[in-house]
Amino acid sequence: MTLHARIGEITERIAGRSHDGRARYLDRIEAAASRTPPRGRLGCANLAHGFAACGPSDKASLRAGAAPNLGIVTAFNDMLSAHQPFERFPDLIRAAAREAGGTAQVAGGVPAMCDGVTQGEAGMELSLFSRDVIALATAVALSHQMFDAAVYLGVCDKIVPGLVMGALAFGHLPAVFIPAGPMTSGLPNDEKSRVRQLFAEGKVGREALLESEAQSYHGPGTCTFYGTANTNQMLMEIMGLHLPGASFVNPNTPLRDELTRAATRRALAITALGNDYTPVGRMLDERAFVNGIVGLHATGGSTNHTIHLVAMAAAAGITLSWDDFADIAEVVPLLCRIYPNGKADVNHFQAAGGMGFLTRELLGAGLLHADVTTVWGEGLDPYMSEPALDPDGTLGWRPAPLASGDAAVVRGVAAPFQPTGGLRVLEGPLGRAVVKTSAVAPDRHVIEARARVFHSQDELQAAFKAGTLTGDLVAVLRFQGPKANGMPELHKLMPPLGVLQDRGQRVALVTDGRMSGASGKVPAAIHVTPEAAEGGPIALLRDGDLIRLDAPAGRLDVLVDEADWARRTPAQADLSANRFGTGRDLFEPFRTGVGPADRGATIFQAA
Repeated sequence: MTLHARIGEITERIAGRSHDGRARYLDRIEAAASRTPPRGRLGCANLAHGFAACGPSDKASLRAGAAPNLGIVTAFNDMLSAHQPFERFPDLIRAAAREAGGTAQVAGGVPAMCDGVTQGEAGMELSLFSRDVIALATAVALSHQMFDAAVYLGVCDKIVPGLVMGALAFGHLPAVFIPAGPMTSGLPNDEKSRVRQLFAEGKVGREALLESEAQSYHGPGTCTFYGTANTNQMLMEIMGLHLPGASFVNPNTPLRDELTRAATRRALAITALGNDYTPVGRMLDERAFVNGIVGLHATGGSTNHTIHLVAMAAAAGITLSWDDFADIAEVVPLLCRIYPNGKADVNHFQAAGGMGFLTRELLGAGLLHADVTTVWGEGLDPYMSEPALDPDGTLGWRPAPLASGDAAVVRGVAAPFQPTGGLRVLEGPLGRAVVKTSAVAPDRHVIEARARVFHSQDELQAAFKAGTLTGDLVAVLRFQGPKANGMPELHKLMPPLGVLQDRGQRVALVTDGRMSGASGKVPAAIHVTPEAAEGGPIALLRDGDLIRLDAPAGRLDVLVDEADWARRTPAQADLSANRFGTGRDLFEPFRTGVGPADRGATIFQAA
């Protein structure tokens, strides 16, 4: 299928804008590339340190220097359900590498925090910054120059973007991302949401809420709703960093283990020592990032990726803007309904056709660049398949279904859930913001109401409990941006705001903070930039100001007399409580140096 003209135009625009930065990046990784294993250039003492702990066969191989050595960068910890399965992976990878004539070593670990544990808590103020810490930790892991390629074990919200950024700092090395897979389905997500709202209203107690949550998050694997973690997995596959069909296979299954072994073999096959050299820095070009944005819109993915994809692209010398997201959304239909955009979870999506069906539909409509390079080879066509085990346990791939197995979960482009993507960019007197519309009822895509202004989540929660959030309203929560307090997710505001909406009030949220990929039915203009702590216009708002959020028109307006607006001075907030405790005192350099949300909210691109 011929590439959609608009997708081609936007890609060319990105390439033109990025030309100089991308050229400098490619020059750097070209200078770092070599057909000689990098450890061969190390001094004898350096190299001896590098293989001292290996077994005899691995030591002999590394000493001889002819066989490829694979670095494993892992986000394993056994507190995160999504990352607990990775405990077994290094042994699987080392064994597969030996069978393929190479070696593998755990190069290093990176931190992996759980946004589900830290939601609404002080630790959430470290969450976004943990992405850049992960990038730094990845660089430390690979700095030993012992490796010809690397595999990356990570799943969740900030971890995959951080690993990608770190991998791109070593863009001369091939990179294969190996997922762990989603946990099996537990309590349906809509039932979990219902119990959360009942608790917010005081109609059930803590024990009932805890039981509901424990039935939802019940075992190893990724949470099954379509938040940032599972959006990460979609992105890694559609951008060519996973093996075809690898994203949503449950952990601790024979198929999952065979995919891990196959990923190891593939990583060893694409090093500079062979004939299929595929450095990740060249692979992830403008076309790959456009494919990622297309996938984001088609699946109604996490709003967090309007930040993460910008930062990831910048690490490859590519400049993305929110305008690119907005323009691509205009031509990409919404093809998925996965909670919070529907009742299904990712296991239902996988059963209904999964990534193979989705990729076929998008390729067939000309909405994806088919001619990209992937870790599997040239072209995206192999990603229209799904993995399976033969009766003898041999891994193979078969064509993905031609039709959806459940049209309530995933559809073809001929009958989408809605004609345009699930994310919109808003502009207006407050600056720029992002809104996720895919889970919001169409009659709430436009909200016009008076502002209630708050400077903390606790203030808003207290107002809800006091019963003072009456009538139609736009809750404004400011001083939540990256410079203010690390830009925490504000997902715990959804149950009380959802209660107000269910009571018949017209409600919206406007904030310079983030909203989880699990954000749902309440319209929320998030990532408002410039942020309040930088004196952005959101700091000029007062209680009672009339605000209009118009998602279809891409507008966020303040209907205030222009003369009155011009006379106002920005409000101030006491942020001293956000500076210390729960490790926050160590992150002052991040708050000082971080850039704005629309440039990735990263310390690496603040200039």
